[in-house]
Amino acid sequence: MINDNPHHNFAAGNLKQMRIKVIIRYIGLALIMVALMMAVSALVAIINGYDDSATPLLTSALVTFVTGYYPMIFVSPERYIKPKEGIVIVVLAWFVCCIFGMIPYICYGGEFSFIDAFFESVSGFTTTGASILDDIESVPAGLLFWRVSTSWVGGLGIVSFFSLVIPRSMDTRSVLSNAELSDIARSQSSKSGKAFVKTILSVYVILTATCAILLRISGQGWFDAVTNAMSTCSTCGFCVKNASIAAYNSVAAELIIIFFMTTCGISFMLLSTIATGKKTARRRISTTTAVFLISLIAATAIVSMNLHNDGQMSWLEAIRQAAFQVSSISTTTGFATADTNLWPALIIIILTVASIICGCSGSTSGGIKMDRIVLIFSYIRNGFRTVANPHRVLGTRLSGHIVSERDATEAMKFVLIYVSLIIVGAVVNISFGLDVKTGVTAAIACIGNVGPGFGSVGSMGNFADFPAVLKFTNSLLMLAGRLEIFPILSFIGLSAERN
Repeated sequence: MINDNPHHNFAAGNLKQMRIKVIIRYIGLALIMVALMMAVSALVAIINGYDDSATPLLTSALVTFVTGYYPMIFVSPERYIKPKEGIVIVVLAWFVCCIFGMIPYICYGGEFSFIDAFFESVSGFTTTGASILDDIESVPAGLLFWRVSTSWVGGLGIVSFFSLVIPRSMDTRSVLSNAELSDIARSQSSKSGKAFVKTILSVYVILTATCAILLRISGQGWFDAVTNAMSTCSTCGFCVKNASIAAYNSVAAELIIIFFMTTCGISFMLLSTIATGKKTARRRISTTTAVFLISLIAATAIVSMNLHNDGQMSWLEAIRQAAFQVSSISTTTGFATADTNLWPALIIIILTVASIICGCSGSTSGGIKMDRIVLIFSYIRNGFRTVANPHRVLGTRLSGHIVSERDATEAMKFVLIYVSLIIVGAVVNISFGLDVKTGVTAAIACIGNVGPGFGSVGSMGNFADFPAVLKFTNSLLMLAGRLEIFPILSFIGLSAERN
């Protein structure tokens, strides 16, 4: 059962009542984690012959670490923080980490202007996978590893990662984890915040390591295998090749990536439960997961038939291309093996719908989430049943759990706000000169953390030619989608109360 969520309680308090020093301390902790990531990326650059990104990464790591460590000197750790403080920490930590994540790109230069560095940083941390790079293969290995590292940490969640280092005796860890995780994701487990994060992190690491080993066996070098595995399991889609996964032209690699993209679009808690070997878990697949997998199979079948009937390719090639692209878009990974702009209109519609709904809650996938769609349909179905029999009491269920009417209402609110943001984003995009196909699908791709859309931002395109203002507004859409909207609305509500 979903507990009361501070995300939705805009009157819970205001910023005047919060301990600013405490908030800054925990944002500093997030920056220290980012600095460590930069240091690891610098090590990759050094191992790669001290490439051109080594110095920018080392400099960035030092600046970020000092900035993050400074508050630790003057502010003592708190055993407990208020839920509203947790919301502020989560929202500001994401924004601040994205800003500091720009530094390696800016120091390196190349194709990165200030706004391009911001866009690439946000795209990485939010696991969107949209890019401004025209020539990815010219970028040094260290910077490419940094780019993928941001997506791997963002896949689980910036705050969830650093909450693991908070001592067990402190209640702070649970407040921070709960503030970052969505209602539906938390409702899948009775575990506490830190136990929940440890469980999904264990699954995450095992999946990533297994994927990397299998990609290495398939013929990729270790650097490509590791970075592609990190990008696959975070469902980001950043690749170290200009042509994405198409560059490898490997059926084995594509099958491996399809499997792991799909797996990482499923709730990690469900995967953990199945892996424990419990008999009941082995017999049960959640309704949401079943609907998600059936949708993938159905979409793949329809796309395959259209590709074959359109005369573009043989049956085997059609199935190969359809399976990869449907899995990639539906899980919001965004890898590509073909230029989907050239595909028939029906396929474009199917892939666009898939990029709106996407995977399951508790996974690294973005979008509305299949859980909310199943919940809303179940609620509407029960509404029709009670019209025919007003005295009949029906409970709305989600994967075997009864959820309240309030939970269903919150899901509908989320979808309404989500669609409204797509419309606003599309209008802004078109107002600044984008064609309708590009403007609409770019907004969908950004808020859904999908990456590619259609038109100039198709599977073989990018956001390089967007005006600076659109790179900024679409970056905000990415953040809104990754934080699942409500924490940002709560933060805005708290800020408004202060004024």
